[in-house]
Amino acid sequence: MTLLTYQVFKTVSEMGSFHKAASVLGLTPSAISHAISSMENELGFSVLTRNKAGVTLTNYGEHILPYVNAVLNSDESLKQVVAEFKGLKQGTVKIGCFSSACTSWMPDIINSFTEIYPAIRIEVFQGTYDDVIYWIKNGVVDFGFLSQSSSGDLNFEPIYRDPLLCITPANFEKEEGTEMTAEEMSKSQFVVQRESTDADIANYMKSVNLDPQSNYHVVDDLSTIAMVAHGFGICIMPELVMHDITYEVKRYPIADAERMIGLSCLNPQFMAPAVRTLYQHIKENYSNL
Repeated sequence: MTLLTYQVFKTVSEMGSFHKAASVLGLTPSAISHAISSMENELGFSVLTRNKAGVTLTNYGEHILPYVNAVLNSDESLKQVVAEFKGLKQGTVKIGCFSSACTSWMPDIINSFTEIYPAIRIEVFQGTYDDVIYWIKNGVVDFGFLSQSSSGDLNFEPIYRDPLLCITPANFEKEEGTEMTAEEMSKSQFVVQRESTDADIANYMKSVNLDPQSNYHVVDDLSTIAMVAHGFGICIMPELVMHDITYEVKRYPIADAERMIGLSCLNPQFMAPAVRTLYQHIKENYSNL
């Protein structure tokens, strides 16, 4: 099998369509179909399931995709090493990040980095903590932003300490003091998010035995805050999320509640030159963001 075959397989799996993959790669749909058929004949099993809605990975296809990604990433690394030998800085870096890191930091990181290294292209993949972990482990991205509590067995480089805040409707009347306690929060209805979205908040709640009662289970930060602003309950939110929020809400600090944000990867010792350059750029210029 050729590198083009691997690229075709990866692109089809991402696009879910032969026609879309053909458009991305500049090939004809028949060429895409032929490449996949040849791949399946050589492997001896099907890697894609074809139906009217498009194509999906078979169980075999899901298992070999990480290895295909590894081959393509190795080819990219080789190209970057050769370019580095020639005194050039070029290549593609794929970085995964969760919502608040993407909106608060990535625009400035991309602008400051490309100003120095215009030949290095950055691809951004936004998702939940679980998405970023999956992308790192399966070679979809080179490294990503995660919280320390969610990084698991991945290498973790601390970057930013992010306090957790209690967010309440604007008309909320606090009993006393400026800090919100777990006991006070336990008396209120909550708006909560999926655990993969706010694992750090879920961990904090478990640590203080806070079992929130809620009728509202949402996914994104803005929806959560909107529900709070309209009086449907309170929530706990990282301070970083609240930087550009315009909803009228109150924000209360919580004692000893924070998340540590950093960079995660499989192994920082084995990075392609362009990947290592961006990784170091973030470490050196954006610590304590």
